[in-house]
Amino acid sequence: MAQIKIRNLIKQFGDVEILHNLSFDIEDKELVALVGPSGCGKTTLLRMIAGLEEVTQGDIVIDDKIVNRVREKDRDIAMVFQSYALYPHMTVRENMAFALRMRKMPKEEQERRISWAADILALTDYLERYPRQLSGGQRQRVAMGRALVREPAAFLLDEPLSNLDAQLRVQMRTELRALHQRLKATMVYVTHDQIEAMTLADKIVVMRDGYVEQIGAPDRIYDRPANTFVAKFIGSPQMNMLSGVLRRADGGVLVEFSDGHRVEVPGSQDGEDGTKVLFGIRPEDLQLSSEGDGLPMTVEVVEFTGREVELFGARDDERICVLVRERTGLKPDETVWLKPNVERAHVFDADSGRSLYVN
Repeated sequence: MAQIKIRNLIKQFGDVEILHNLSFDIEDKELVALVGPSGCGKTTLLRMIAGLEEVTQGDIVIDDKIVNRVREKDRDIAMVFQSYALYPHMTVRENMAFALRMRKMPKEEQERRISWAADILALTDYLERYPRQLSGGQRQRVAMGRALVREPAAFLLDEPLSNLDAQLRVQMRTELRALHQRLKATMVYVTHDQIEAMTLADKIVVMRDGYVEQIGAPDRIYDRPANTFVAKFIGSPQMNMLSGVLRRADGGVLVEFSDGHRVEVPGSQDGEDGTKVLFGIRPEDLQLSSEGDGLPMTVEVVEFTGREVELFGARDDERICVLVRERTGLKPDETVWLKPNVERAHVFDADSGRSLYVN
């Protein structure tokens, strides 16, 4: 397998800079997710690692070798694309064998690798079928198998599940995670779906507009987002953001809202008294409380999802979402009181968006 290092990487198309001085490491046997909204540069970065896009400035290092000028076929990397890109006139076996035949690999070794990959991906019974005879999930497995038989140093996956329906995506996520654990392979996985990133990755790289906003393990990204962009992008439903002012009194730290209500927050916060802030709290970290205890909210929409109830409401002009497990019987226009779990609250500078939490 392989370690991949990104060093001061810049990509320009003409005079437009798409990626801005990126630097981070992808460790050997690690599954790293590049996540961010459409147009943030994650697929461009993946294509640069693969050798499909040229480097404008900086270096891509694979196993201590700079590969900027190494052709894609010589990088020992396999890429799985968003579209399955299977040859429709070839059987599953022939699709998986194609790259091996191009390398003039002995037939016995081809067959060994195909049998091995088909067994791992539960494709043994489908080797003589054509792509049109397969489901979407089976086609995606074939695309993965075609990469697998090459036994590359690293796998690059560009939104491989985006063409699948919701139920199949959940199933394939589980299969991909199990496959990674079995192969112990280096994988770089591009997605705009933060749930995929959270469930699959050992490490997440959150990108926006060609910049890296934060890098870390999924739980770290979720629990301690570096700024409001990461806080709102990671997590579904997204984190609530309420405007307030930071107050320091009697050795404690509070956030004061425009209606006079105050919430005490953990003391390890940066920022001076009077700083305009955003109080961040995830929907699951708000609890329904008795009248007068917490923050008031006017209910606007109640959504029953089966496992939980989502309450959508407002405080002045600010929107709030609350997740509760019990069936509340609440109706629109009712007022509820919300008590935040302050140990899981976040405070961000209102102007810069950066977290004021002190590690």
